[in-house]
Amino acid sequence: MSRIGKAIITIPAGVTVTEKDGVVTVKGPKGELTQELTEGITLEQEDGVLTFSRPSDSKQHRALHGLYRALINNMIIGTAEGFTKKLELVGVGYRASHSGQKLELALGFSHGIVLELPKEVVIDTLTEKGKNPIITLTSFDKQLLGMVAAKIRSFRKPEPYKGKGVRFVGENVRRKAGKSA
Repeated sequence: MSRIGKAIITIPAGVTVTEKDGVVTVKGPKGELTQELTEGITLEQEDGVLTFSRPSDSKQHRALHGLYRALINNMIIGTAEGFTKKLELVGVGYRASHSGQKLELALGFSHGIVLELPKEVVIDTLTEKGKNPIITLTSFDKQLLGMVAAKIRSFRKPEPYKGKGVRFVGENVRRKAGKSA
């Protein structure tokens, strides 16, 4: 059995999980998410506990067993508590500001970058004197949050010589030695 797939999920208070025709819907205080299940993977719910089972030990069913358990678990955590990602802008003159759902970035290019964010993602920018600007993204959808954070990071990835660029807070950037004279 898959170690992840056979682990149970306890449903927190305020979250409801329903399954109909292979589509799982999770509703919570933060929002609502849906996920379609592949044929064969079944979901049993009793006494606030979810368990997943698979019909056979084929390679495909073993892979999907743990995958769907992890996806549904992330949906439950997201609708109950939410997820947060923080990005740090390292570089002279790098700035970030937001107005509504528009993020404006100055990353050393000749023009500013304006990114329209989905309504599910809440943004906050923090700029303190003497410190790097920090962008905080919050959402109940872990997949969407990761995609938005990766898109922002892709505008200026951290480079290995000076470490300048957009990086996740706490990310370790491998540094290289420059030219030796």
